[in-house]
Amino acid sequence: MTIRSLPFKALLALLFTAVTATPAFAQANANVNAEAGQAKAAVCGACHGPTGNESPLPNSPKLGGQGERYLLKQLQEIKGGVRVVPQMAGILDPMSDQDLANLAAWFSSQSAPQGAVDPAKRALGERLFRAGDATIGVAACSACHAPNGAGNHAAGYPALSGQDPAYTELQLKAFRDGARTNDAAEVMRTTAARLNDAEIAALASYVSGLR
Repeated sequence: MTIRSLPFKALLALLFTAVTATPAFAQANANVNAEAGQAKAAVCGACHGPTGNESPLPNSPKLGGQGERYLLKQLQEIKGGVRVVPQMAGILDPMSDQDLANLAAWFSSQSAPQGAVDPAKRALGERLFRAGDATIGVAACSACHAPNGAGNHAAGYPALSGQDPAYTELQLKAFRDGARTNDAAEVMRTTAARLNDAEIAALASYVSGLR
């Protein structure tokens, strides 16, 4: 049996295990320096803005206020080729592990963004986020990402609130299609594989408006 064919109760158990038994936080240098990260972030400004939340591009994520552990993991995996992001090809190559830790600290220290939900998508998005759908084997997203969408920073699960819906939708489809594979225990791939386009769009819109 593959993880994609797990029954709903088994998926819930997997989610609980992922939340309570996450790997140790990648060891960051004790001298992590957010101000040094700000200097390194200048190269990020064109796509993400000075605080990470001013991007003019809907497919570029908002980074400000995101969990430091999650950000560091993504930076490490993008640099190492585990997560393929063509727009960032080569950008992180000159940066050391310390630079990446400083960058994560800088963006994490910024204010979180705020978004809004499309009223037409609220009901479906809210139901999936808060209750999931046992008929298709989808657990509530709030179990990992918190009822207010702030994420679980200690566990390394990202904040979703305030994120541009177009970006969240793009990532859910990437997990569903197997284009993105850097999720622990395939939890996101398993969940997204059971969602249709309308459900993904509703979720992306709903979480953007969470506070």
